Amino acid sequence: MDIVLGLQWGDEGKGKFIDLISENYDITARFNGGSNAGHSIERNVKRITLKMIPSGIFMKNVLNVIGTGTVLDPVSFKKEIVNLKKFDETLQPEKNIIISRKAHFVLPTHRLLDIFMEESPEYTTIGTTKNGIAQAYSNKILRQNLRVGDMFSSDFKSRVEQILEREYKFLEKANMELPSLESISNEFFEAVESLKQFDCTETEIVMNKALSDGKKILGEGSQAAMLDIDHGTYPYVTSSSTIAAGACSGLGISPKKIGEIYGIAKAYCTRVGNGVFPTELFDELGDEIRSKGNEFGSNTGRPRRIGWLDLPALKYAVMINGVTQLVLTKADVLSGLKSVAVCTHYELEDGTVESISGILPETAKPILKWMNGWNADFSNMKNVDELPKELTDFLSFLEAELEIPVGYLSIGPGREQIFKMK
Repeated sequence: MDIVLGLQWGDEGKGKFIDLISENYDITARFNGGSNAGHSIERNVKRITLKMIPSGIFMKNVLNVIGTGTVLDPVSFKKEIVNLKKFDETLQPEKNIIISRKAHFVLPTHRLLDIFMEESPEYTTIGTTKNGIAQAYSNKILRQNLRVGDMFSSDFKSRVEQILEREYKFLEKANMELPSLESISNEFFEAVESLKQFDCTETEIVMNKALSDGKKILGEGSQAAMLDIDHGTYPYVTSSSTIAAGACSGLGISPKKIGEIYGIAKAYCTRVGNGVFPTELFDELGDEIRSKGNEFGSNTGRPRRIGWLDLPALKYAVMINGVTQLVLTKADVLSGLKSVAVCTHYELEDGTVESISGILPETAKPILKWMNGWNADFSNMKNVDELPKELTDFLSFLEAELEIPVGYLSIGPGREQIFKMK
């Protein structure tokens, strides 16, 4: 099994890359997260954002797996399927998507609890997508949640209603303005009925048998390494394991069966929501990069924070994931700048310097290395030899610092605008 994951704070362009290489695999499998993901894919000059559905869905002979480590919102998933069929009427997702019976449900009150905690002064404001992901994972750990396989049991409806009533009463007491319990319950149960059209099975067995039969699997991560619940910039992180090790636990596949680990990173950094961001730009240049790179959340539409490439954090992400190839995106967005910067070290408050770190202190001062910028029309480039020397120098610098090759370079938003470098 090969793995694709983000190395920064998300939005690196994972969907495009997975869509590109998924034709080389028999199975693509989501291993973490829920409808808080947003993988944008371009097809026939149209663009769609996938949330729960794996990015291999457009390949007719690829099986798409929603794995055990995910949390599934039936209401959101139903809407996503409807949108997918409108986008491409030839697709039959019921035939090539399978769902783990062990994946946990996101209940309608989980969304409401997310909103309540984000807006209440009694809790830390994280800047979540308010999709109920954290609440679903919390109840999973508390052993108070329901899994996909539970929907086939005779007491499923009563068990769900018990949870919904309990959580709804809590929110009522907190004086939150709420939709009716009946309306959100009915919508949930209707969506669950739609979910039963899909093959809900022990996906671990399916995938391990496929590997034994010589088939190839691509594990697809959502969010990114610096948003990992354990290794990210806590507490401003997501609620699941986003790193390569999370693919093994989220899919039930042994680490011994891992091959390539593709790490996706932008030529600069972006971040959505709260949390430390040492290289953040607050000037007109940051606004220019945001506009040129269309840096607005594919799932929420929120403007992303912009900063220079952060090598200490990137080195950390490469290290903990065991990345074998770097996929660099959005180099074209920086085209036209006379010079570009890369943070090579942090200067800390006590005067010490760090060149690799997963803990980013609020007071860390980025030490920047300025490099010659590049200016090129990437829209009609056909091969690597046409890349400007300044950009190839930039790539060589990254390879030397990270000690891994740049395997792919994205030079534009189009599906075909990506070069295989090695």
